[in-house]
Amino acid sequence: MLFLVQSNIYSDPDHNRIFDALQDLNIPYEKIELNSETQEITIQADRTDVFVYGSVKLARLAKVNTHWNPGSFYGGNHQYKIYSNYYKDNLLNYDVEVFEFQNAISWKPNEQKFIKPYKDAKIFTGNVFTETKWTDFVANSLENPRTPLLNGKSLIQASIPKEIYKEARLWIVGGQIVAAVYYKFNGDVMFEAEVSSEGINFAKKMLQIYEVAEAFVMDICLTNYGWKIVEINCINSAGFYPNLNVHSLIKALDIYFSA
Repeated sequence: MLFLVQSNIYSDPDHNRIFDALQDLNIPYEKIELNSETQEITIQADRTDVFVYGSVKLARLAKVNTHWNPGSFYGGNHQYKIYSNYYKDNLLNYDVEVFEFQNAISWKPNEQKFIKPYKDAKIFTGNVFTETKWTDFVANSLENPRTPLLNGKSLIQASIPKEIYKEARLWIVGGQIVAAVYYKFNGDVMFEAEVSSEGINFAKKMLQIYEVAEAFVMDICLTNYGWKIVEINCINSAGFYPNLNVHSLIKALDIYFSA
């Protein structure tokens, strides 16, 4: 299988580790650099067994190349409105209200809301907002958008904040968890090198309920209500973390999709 990997990813300091892994594993790859003018992508090699890894834009553009297999998993069942029908209250923010970015929302006195993108998780980072903080964020973002994907019509979701103790990212390929790492510990929670068996078992139960795609990323967290799914992300644009074994992940992808 040929990996088409974006070379100009600067937001993820660990992204370039993929090139070391591909070279060490002797897996063929091509580099591609995207800019604001890029509207379509191609490869030099004459083959259709292509897997892309990079930004959301790369994943979105690659989706057009339907002859690539597996190509890109962007879109489709990754949308919250689809997978929430299956995972239901196993989701961290199942109690959500959905609205357009430009629309005013109701606030109770001194209320806080956890607000994040509804469809495209990359247009801004989900966070806990007060009414003033959210109003300022919307005004500044509409005046100076950090990405052309964020506009007044962008769909946003809001929910009640929950206490989160630790968060982990899991890479799922062919129904199997092939990699799992913690990416955040909150408060005085003790550090663990490997994701706990309770977290892994929770994710396995979720996979028995529903698999979003043949390969995808699931972020989970331990809360005061137990383990929950934070969100589902497209594997083609999922960032790495320092303690991730990139070699093992790339090897798992190559083996599964080359079979």
